[in-house]
Amino acid sequence: MKNPLPIPRRREARRLSSDAPGPRARRRARSAPNEALHPAVSPSIEALWAERPFVAPLLRALHVPARDREDLLQTVLLGAWEAIRARRYRPDPRRHPRAALRGWLHGIVWRQVSHYRERACVRCEILLDAPFSPAGQAPVEIEGALLARAALREIAALPAGHREVLLAGAGPLSLVAWARRRRMNPNSAASRLRRARRALAERLASPRLPFGDGAVR
Repeated sequence: MKNPLPIPRRREARRLSSDAPGPRARRRARSAPNEALHPAVSPSIEALWAERPFVAPLLRALHVPARDREDLLQTVLLGAWEAIRARRYRPDPRRHPRAALRGWLHGIVWRQVSHYRERACVRCEILLDAPFSPAGQAPVEIEGALLARAALREIAALPAGHREVLLAGAGPLSLVAWARRRRMNPNSAASRLRRARRALAERLASPRLPFGDGAVR
């Protein structure tokens, strides 16, 4: 039996090149860190959890709605922890450890927000707090409800004296009547209310977490 026809050189070269990695694989190999120069680093879960105040403002800056920030924050931290356990975190050893970790988390946040925006529920659905509410009544916006709960959590974190005078200032009685019931000088009560409101405003303005310290557990 005669030997099959020889393969033309051009076709043979094409066949050999098909076994080689494609351009995407080559780019990925070039961008992957050298394992010898960039060994895997395993930050503790406490160190990762301490970066919540860094991640939360990034989500806000990327215009993630307040109703979804808490869930997305947990998704970012969980994804980072899984990558660390898989030894995929290989920072440049010349960088400061915390700066390297934050730069890496910034990339994870960007990718997770991109995936979040492609979800059908984000593109096509509008969440309602009470979809079956009676006609003629405006439903409560779910984002406003979440922000109100966040404010209540911040009030609960204040000292007892601040909480008491804040509730008195928002109650049915006047502050003067409330002070007289406790045999307190009304001017002193007004000063306490100003200090309590200032303390609450400072907590609400702090960029620690999208829903306060007690939101992510």
